[in-house]
Amino acid sequence: MNRTTEMPTTYEPKAAERKWYDFWMQGNFFKAGNRPDAETYTIVIPPPNVTGMLHIGHALDFTLQDIMVRTKRMQGYDALWLPGSDHAGIATQTKVEQKLREEGLSRYDLGREKFLEKVWEWKEHYAGSIHEQWAKMGFSLDYSRERFTLDEGLSRSVREVFVRLYDKGLIYRGKKIINWDPLARTALSDIEVEYKEMQGALYHLQYPLKEGGGYITVATTRPETMLGDTAVAVHPEDERYKHLIGQSLVLPVLGREIPIIADEYVEKEFGSGAVKITPAHDPNDFEVGLRHGLPQIVVMDETGTMNEQAGPYQGLDRAECRKRIVKDMQDQGVCVRIEEHVHQVGHSERSGAVVEPYLSTQWFVSMKPLAEKAIEAQKAGRGVTFVPDRFEKIYLHWIENVRDWCISRQLWWGHRIPAWYCDACGSMHVSREDAAACPSCGGELRQDEDVLDTWFSSALWPFSTLGWPEDSEDMKRFYPTDVLVTGYDIIYFWVARMIFTALEFTERIPFKDVLIHGLVRDAEGRKMSKSLGNGVDPLDVIEQYGADAMRFMISTSSTPGQDLRFRWEKVEQSRNFANKIWNASRFALMNLEGVTPADIDIRMPLGTADKWILHRLNETVRDVTRLIDGYEFGETGRLLYNFIWDDLCDWYIEFAKLNLYGEDEAAKRATQSVLAYVLDRTQRLIHPFMPFISEEIWQHLPHEGETITLAPWPVYDSALESADAVREMGLLMEMIRAVRNIRAEVNVPMSKKIDLLVNVSGEAELAILNRNEEFVRRFCGTSNLEIGLGLSAPDKAMTAVVTGAELYLPLAGLIDISQEIARLEKELQTLNGEVERIDKKLANEGFVAKAPTKVIDEEKAKMKDYADKRDKVLARIAELRG
Repeated sequence: MNRTTEMPTTYEPKAAERKWYDFWMQGNFFKAGNRPDAETYTIVIPPPNVTGMLHIGHALDFTLQDIMVRTKRMQGYDALWLPGSDHAGIATQTKVEQKLREEGLSRYDLGREKFLEKVWEWKEHYAGSIHEQWAKMGFSLDYSRERFTLDEGLSRSVREVFVRLYDKGLIYRGKKIINWDPLARTALSDIEVEYKEMQGALYHLQYPLKEGGGYITVATTRPETMLGDTAVAVHPEDERYKHLIGQSLVLPVLGREIPIIADEYVEKEFGSGAVKITPAHDPNDFEVGLRHGLPQIVVMDETGTMNEQAGPYQGLDRAECRKRIVKDMQDQGVCVRIEEHVHQVGHSERSGAVVEPYLSTQWFVSMKPLAEKAIEAQKAGRGVTFVPDRFEKIYLHWIENVRDWCISRQLWWGHRIPAWYCDACGSMHVSREDAAACPSCGGELRQDEDVLDTWFSSALWPFSTLGWPEDSEDMKRFYPTDVLVTGYDIIYFWVARMIFTALEFTERIPFKDVLIHGLVRDAEGRKMSKSLGNGVDPLDVIEQYGADAMRFMISTSSTPGQDLRFRWEKVEQSRNFANKIWNASRFALMNLEGVTPADIDIRMPLGTADKWILHRLNETVRDVTRLIDGYEFGETGRLLYNFIWDDLCDWYIEFAKLNLYGEDEAAKRATQSVLAYVLDRTQRLIHPFMPFISEEIWQHLPHEGETITLAPWPVYDSALESADAVREMGLLMEMIRAVRNIRAEVNVPMSKKIDLLVNVSGEAELAILNRNEEFVRRFCGTSNLEIGLGLSAPDKAMTAVVTGAELYLPLAGLIDISQEIARLEKELQTLNGEVERIDKKLANEGFVAKAPTKVIDEEKAKMKDYADKRDKVLARIAELRG
């Protein structure tokens, strides 16, 4: 685009954001593969569910990724950020079914094929909405490689994995206790179960002995499940029950005989020491039942309604059954006590129904053999790096105690399980391709009705999206990926499974680093939810403040692994920061008329301020690059903010005006070069965080290249170091602040000229101030300025002590001597405190023994500086008291 130096008075985010995103898309600037000789950098986006719009948590997650990808792209990497979305089985199906219910329909009214057409329509709508949101947030995604977990290529990957695991005996079909949603009528994964604290009751029930009288007391929170009891268990060493082991009890209400068994699962000291065993409705009881060969009696159907095994309670809803059975047992005198009891109750994340532990025939993955590879790789140093590293322990603890994974779901939306059954001969066949006829007898086949858990296809995401199982060019070039960015809440459910499957099928870890971020909470620290009404729509933030303000706020408020609080005032601060950058750039451009890239030369003779800002830019480049590589985005934001707002805008640009408006043409050209150079590099540094405003400004600046997105990332240059300029500017800035502070104290505006005497400590300070006398006059607002060695303080003067000089402001008639003494005494108190603090630190043997020599020397230098200032303040107080 052609450069123009004319910038509007104010920055208009909406117009710039639309313009530049369209420009980036048309230029294919985000497409990977255009740098075949460059090192690669790959991130696959954690695929959002096609259930609705993106929330503020997505905005955080994706913005952090965009910052990294944009930085690496500018650093010359062949950077791929691969987008995509997840079909989200139960979540999406539930949404569509809710919509159908509003029309008085169910999926069964439509049939499987027609219902799936409706879900695909839903998917297309929300996938389009997600695209719009990605664009509005400025994400630099390679849309040419976009994937969906149900697209043809990923479906092929899913079948390949299923068949291979089945052939190895790692996928099997069997009966186990699973999480069951009786409203959606499907099995659930652990992540789809939300535990809520609820007020319930603990029911103490007496089970009578068949022979000899007496009873055993058990306690339960779910008395309706006692209809499926097949034993009562006691600890084998419990003296109270040893003599009863092997005898029988009579199950109340139903009258069925059940044995008393011994099992070490029972805790002797807890409760009565006796536990009812319901193998079909409790996962722990299921394991006990397997050890003792107990029957598994299911007393409910898939809707949570009591079935024929429930005897007189058949046909009742499970909640109603509980009320009835408790009353009946109270009437029989066997419900002897009911206690209030607060406990955690599992609810379906999607339907809200209370989850039922339920014995069901499902498909499972045997996880331990897969986990062993991951554990071995992690402990041998060949695993992934977690940031922060404390999450590695959480990950290892889970995979070392992993259980088999139920992968089948009783849904219609998802990857259909590639298993076919022959009713003619009773055989089952698992196949990569759709099977037409039974290979055993030639009979007709029917495919398994169930679909796979959403997390099954998500577990393959880092390599299935790149073309696996084909040996594709993308797979060879961009795998393994570099970093996965995700929240801490799905380490087990997604991160661990991706590592398992990657090691099993690619023999490599799927990503080098896992960056864990926290949740975005509201200003009070509460989790955002519909029920609280405290959610934040990123599009609302963008509408009000612009995408750059939202991106900068949310990314720089984050610390790896920690939750962050969303505060609107912080977004406003970020918007103000964007305006500060705009206004500074606009001023600069008004003074860069006619300057071309060829005119920019920072190697020409430069003034103190010019050298200083280049030094500070150089430090910022070094530190920002290091911090982004270390995922310290909050600290990166602080550095950028301080450099741009304080060093560049508040100091350098003000100093630059003297040369830009002066008569010295050489000094003017030097300052123009430095100003153009620093602004250009500043826009590049801020670009990954604030892509729109940085592109807009950069296009107005003297530049080479089509877009800032491909402009080379700034690199540290030791030639730009200037300790002398830092020392000189340090003295000047300290002096200017001190004089302005005194002016503010006595209400003397900058428009009123003052006299200033500067008593310097030595020849070096004298030379610095003489070289920069014009700056002192301009920014201290002096009419008469005297700089020298051994100058005496005049009567009735304000005084300030800075490093290397004493400042005297003779403001006769404007100050009160007693007030000045009080001010100096307050300053003396502060200096005494600093001297005492450092003195204690240096007297601490532990600190001196452990601290590096450089740190100790720095503390000693500070001590001397504070002591010198204190002595001068003491002397001045004595003079005033004269």
